[in-house]
Amino acid sequence: MPIKIAALLTCFRHRSHANVILENFLEPYLFRGRRVDPRKEFRVVSMYVDQFPKVDMARGVARDYGIKIQPTIAKALCQGGKRLAVDAVLSIGEHGTYSFNRFGQKRYPRKRFFDEIARVIGDSGRPIPVFNDKHLCYRFDWARQMFETAGQLKIPLMAGSSCPLAQRRPAIELPRAARITEAVSIHGGPLEAYGFHALEVLQSFVEARAGGETGVVSVEYLRGRQLWNAARQGRWSLKLAEAAMQADLGKVPRSIQQVPGESRVTSDGLLIKYADGLKATMLNIGKNDTRWNFACRLKGERRPLSTALNVGPWNNRNLFKALVHSIQDHFRNGRSPYPLERTLMTTGLTDAMMHAAVHPGRPLPTPELEFAYKPRTFNSMRENGASWKIVTDAMPEPRGIDNSGD
Repeated sequence: MPIKIAALLTCFRHRSHANVILENFLEPYLFRGRRVDPRKEFRVVSMYVDQFPKVDMARGVARDYGIKIQPTIAKALCQGGKRLAVDAVLSIGEHGTYSFNRFGQKRYPRKRFFDEIARVIGDSGRPIPVFNDKHLCYRFDWARQMFETAGQLKIPLMAGSSCPLAQRRPAIELPRAARITEAVSIHGGPLEAYGFHALEVLQSFVEARAGGETGVVSVEYLRGRQLWNAARQGRWSLKLAEAAMQADLGKVPRSIQQVPGESRVTSDGLLIKYADGLKATMLNIGKNDTRWNFACRLKGERRPLSTALNVGPWNNRNLFKALVHSIQDHFRNGRSPYPLERTLMTTGLTDAMMHAAVHPGRPLPTPELEFAYKPRTFNSMRENGASWKIVTDAMPEPRGIDNSGD
């Protein structure tokens, strides 16, 4: 019997997360160069859609794939009845028209979605796997509640983004129990939405250091001249940032303040202090929303480790194939391939970053993030680039559901 899935969506339009996640449950896709047919094992049986924009795809996809759109989240989980009638839940609370709070955080209804999911699961007494797209919630206190509720109800909860699963170029691996002294993660997009991705990339590397994750004690947001002055003062490593950009561009630009061929933008960054003394910096450099670079320095090593994460053809659309492969493993086994605590940490870092951005240059203590956890090896879930020898940039991107895996 296939695993029956309820998909809960804020909206469903072209290139939305609903599009690029769901298509890999509905049609074959490529992972590490091999064809995976999810239809043999998974079936999306119901949808809840919070908003229907003018360019809506939900109704057409529901019609074409025999999926019932239900009027409420509870109805979607119960397939229109009164009892839980699915085996797993996709909660995709990204994109759509929602307001912003005074910190510039978009009020996506992920907490509301999860609360309604948890209510149905709690009433049924049958825990089922749930995936929450991106960070748990824009508010860390609510995210902590979600984390704790999942534990209390024994809900196998997975969350996070696609970026840590991208192909690494060069294909670096941290030594076992690496002693990292400093790290840098770089992106080229909007502060909250893409800063979260860069923090996920950062955390997916540094959590594997000797001793595991120890927690974060403070963050500090810097912008423009503040940021570059801090580099000159040795508060963060320009050399590490240049190594990360070299992995991306093939050479170190004359100045990373102006990336060749890209519009000039005001860079910003987040300085992060960990409980074990690790220093890390998340930087926004240039204007390229598929930029995900990482570099770190290991104790006793002169040359840094650095890599650029390759998202594949069609901007970042194909990267979601690796994420969906991980989600399907989670639905199959009832265990996230990487710790939920990673996403709890990056959710808290994103929330702290948005609060710190109100007062640039002022350190913000983060006692709520002083928690430890152990990493898990997730190498088998990462794309290795073999898929991009089959699906290439020369192939036209489909407007609807992607079936290039055929």
